[in-house]
Amino acid sequence: THTSPRMPPKKSKEAIAKAAQSGGSKGKKKKWSKAKTKEKVNNYVLFDEELYKRILSEVPKQRLITPSNLSERFKLSGSLARKAIHHLHEKGLIRKVAQCHSQLVYTRATVAKEEEEKEKEAKETKETK
Repeated sequence: THTSPRMPPKKSKEAIAKAAQSGGSKGKKKKWSKAKTKEKVNNYVLFDEELYKRILSEVPKQRLITPSNLSERFKLSGSLARKAIHHLHEKGLIRKVAQCHSQLVYTRATVAKEEEEKEKEAKETKETK
């Protein structure tokens, strides 16, 4: 009543050798894909006169000022971008919004001056009444 499964007939040694020689799909070696190479950027590491003037005129007009933005826009190295931001902050041309570890976030100083003037005017009008 119980039937055992039959095994297929064994291949002859010649058939096995023939299959090994032909190789089939396993015979070909895997070809490695070429890795994408990132382009080397040549960023400035020192200010020249023209670049310094451009930064002084353009950066204070930007809404969002971060080292990454300056590095991308003016082709500066990261350390030079941080120094530029620090210099502009000391001059009072930009104001700090936030600092999270090494990521500095600044914005234009003109907005802050206008807000301060409005607050002063509001205080003065309250004091006079």
